Amino acid sequence: MRQERNGLARVPGGRKQIARQVVLPFRMSLAISLKSIRVRFLRSMVTVMSLVLAVAFLSFILTGTEVARGVLATGDPQLRLALIDAGYDLSSVAPPPERAAGEAARLGAGPKERWIVLLSLLVCTVGIVNAQLMAVTERFREIGTMKCLGALDRFILRLFLLEAGMQGLAGSVAGAFCGMAGAVMVGLLRYGGAAAAGLGPVGLGRVLGVSVAVGAGLSLLGVVYPAVVAARMRPVEAMRAQE
Repeated sequence: MRQERNGLARVPGGRKQIARQVVLPFRMSLAISLKSIRVRFLRSMVTVMSLVLAVAFLSFILTGTEVARGVLATGDPQLRLALIDAGYDLSSVAPPPERAAGEAARLGAGPKERWIVLLSLLVCTVGIVNAQLMAVTERFREIGTMKCLGALDRFILRLFLLEAGMQGLAGSVAGAFCGMAGAVMVGLLRYGGAAAAGLGPVGLGRVLGVSVAVGAGLSLLGVVYPAVVAARMRPVEAMRAQE
C-alpha cells in the first residue's frame, strides 16, 4: 500500500516519487499577471498601442465596407457615383433596383486594402514578439526565482499567455471602436445621413467580433515563442543573469 506524506509517496523498495504537486489556482496566476502589467505599464502600453493601431485600421476598412454596402443598397445614382469616386470598383451603369441589393452584398474591400491590412497585422505581430522577448530578458531573475520556488514550466507559460491575452483584449477592443468611429465619421462626411442609415447592429457586431478576435489572436500568437523560451529557461542560468 502506498502512503503519502508531504507530497511524496513511498513505494516498495524504499524509493520515493512525487505523488502530487502544489499548483497555484488560476485566480492567483491572474493576480500575478495583473501586477506584472502594472509594474511594466509603459512597456505594456507600447505593445498595446501597436495592436490598437493595427486593429483600428482593420476595423476602419471593415466598417467602411459595411457603410458602402448600406449606401449602395439605397439605389441612389448620386450616392453610387460618390462610391465610385471613393475608389470602390463598381460599374458606371447603375443596375436595376432588383439587383442593387445583390451587388451591395458582394461589395468588399479591394486587393490594395487587403494587402495593406495584412502587412499592418504582420508588422504588429513582429512588434509583439520583439516586445515580449525583451520582457523575457528583463525578467530573468523573476523567472529564475519562481522556478527555484517550484514553479512549473506550464505556470510560467500561463503567466505570459494571461498577460498577452489581457493586453490583446484591451488593445483589440479599443482599436475596434476607434476604427469603427473613424469609418462612420468619414462615411457621414462623404455620403451624408445615408451612411448611418445603412448601418445595422448585425454589421457592426460582425465588425467588432472579427476585429477583436483577430487582435486577441495576434497577441497570443506573438507571445507563444517568448513564453516557450521563458518556460524552458533553466533556473541556474536565469539567476546568474545580470540585472
